[in-house]
Formats: sequence, C-alpha cells, structure tokens
Amino acid sequence: MTLVRLGYVAMSMHLQNASPSQTMTFSAFQKISDQEAAIRKLERIALSNLENTHRLLKHNASHDIHFYRLTSRLIPLANHEELPDWNYMKPLKEKLQEIGEFVKKHNMRIDFHPDHFVVLNSSKVDVLKNSIKTLKMHYLLLKGMKIDPYHRCVLHVGGNYDDTEKSLEKFVDNWMDVPRSIQKMIMLENDDTSFTLDDTLYLCEKLGIPLVFDYHHHLAHHTNEQWEGNWERIVATWKDSPLPIKMHISSPKSESEFRHHSDYVNVNMFFNFLKEIKGTVPEIHCMIEAKKKDEALFHLIQEIKGRADVEMIDGSSFYLK
Repeated sequence: MTLVRLGYVAMSMHLQNASPSQTMTFSAFQKISDQEAAIRKLERIALSNLENTHRLLKHNASHDIHFYRLTSRLIPLANHEELPDWNYMKPLKEKLQEIGEFVKKHNMRIDFHPDHFVVLNSSKVDVLKNSIKTLKMHYLLLKGMKIDPYHRCVLHVGGNYDDTEKSLEKFVDNWMDVPRSIQKMIMLENDDTSFTLDDTLYLCEKLGIPLVFDYHHHLAHHTNEQWEGNWERIVATWKDSPLPIKMHISSPKSESEFRHHSDYVNVNMFFNFLKEIKGTVPEIHCMIEAKKKDEALFHLIQEIKGRADVEMIDGSSFYLK
C-alpha cells in the first residue's frame, strides 16, 4: 500500500488575521526618517509573520496536517540592495527556533517555493547573483529553525528565452556557481509554459536534483502526454533524498483557463494520478495548489472519505488500497 499525505500552501481560509506575508514597500521604508526606527519596524513585521506562521502550524497540528509550504515573504526587504548590512536573522533567532521545535515535535514536513524572480538559468549576472542571495535567505531561515535544508526549496527551471536547449544548458552552466549547500536544498518542478516533464527530468538526472512532478502543469504543457512511462525515472531522482517523494496537485479553473488553478481539487483528476502510482512508492506527499488553501484540503478529504479504494489514517492522510 502507498501512504498519501496532503499539504497546502502558506495561507489559511479558517484562521483570521494570520497572514504570514505582511510586508512593507521600500518607498514606505524610505519615508521613515530615522533608519534605525525603520529597520525596527521591518523586524516587527517579520516577527509578526513568524508568529502567524506558528499559529498556522498549530492549526495544522490540530487538524492532523503534516505537510505545509512556508511563504517566501516572511521577511520584508530581506535582500534589498539598499539594506546590505541589515542582519535580519538576529532578532528572529528565538522565534525561528521555537517554530523548528514545534515542527519536529509534530513530525511535520515544511518547505518553500521561492518566487518567480529566482531564476538560475538567467544569462544576466545580477539576476543569478540575486537569485542565489534569495536562496541563501531560505537556507538561513531553515538553519535558524534547525531544520535540515536538504530538498526544501522547489524551483522552476527558469526562463525559456525562445530556445529550450540553450536555456537548459545555461542552467547546467550556472549550477556550477551555486554553492553546494544551496544546491542540496533545491528540487525542480516541471512548469506549464516553458519546461516540460522531459526537459526537467533531463536536468534532474544530469545534476542529481529531485523532481517534483506537477500533474496539472504536465497536462497543460507536454511533448508526450503519457507521463506514466517516466514515473520510475521521477522516483529515481529521489533515491538520495531523506524525504519521501512529493508532487503538486491542482485542477484547471476551466477549459478556457486550463492553466489557472481552481478553488478546489477535482477528486477524480487526483485519483487518475494516484491509481497509476499506487504501490510504486511507500509514501508520497501531495502539495495542494488551490485557491482555497486549507479549505481545499478539507474539502478533498471529505470526498476521499467516501471512497472504497482508500483507508483513512487521519485528517490529511490515507492509504491507497
């Protein structure tokens, strides 16, 4: 049997006033004449984001949710070029440790999916430099929580630049400039416009990176719709990971807006995937990328509970029979 665990992204539809992504623009920062006071305000916002993250994790624990994607916007202006000397980690140390202890106590899997401006195959030196800098922030946050950073950040390959082969090779070239500690943190995901499953598998196998299979993206963008023939290769990219294989699940908003995510996950679409991989892996973690966040998870679980081909374990986990 295969154990399936569900997770969701960043925000809760159930908790009030619990945004972990509160921010401050640089223009607002500049309007505060005392820069020390402005820095303290940034730190208060970051601490509030971490407090809300802790609240979200407690919410998850109370609903047996073991898998959660942290927002990448925990620290506003963390890597802004005008604030090169700001040691943003120092005031967050105690709260990060507290969050890490909670995660370990409740045996949760947490990870990140940095924003679209993190592009490792860019030909622009400053873009690559800033991308690595942003990834270092994610690394420091995980280390601050005392969480092993191995395979905790999902990235897309990057820009296609009208030449898939050259863009893939540029990723390989730039990968050599990425510090080894950051390399070990990365997972790659096939996307819905530029890099197919086959493209992404090429990089993952060449560079030893785990592949996060996005089923919806694959249906929207592929050279060969039959992904099943590549499943063993996908699984093999995880052979050296300390974590179970993960994938992304979402459903199209409509036929005309196929690439856009729906509010909820279509249970039949999800089980079309699951029935193909049943028994091939002992455990798989499925990140729900739906507009309704944790509500989409609860809704999906309610639909799954009525199925004869599952054995429920808790509020977000079940065995495929």
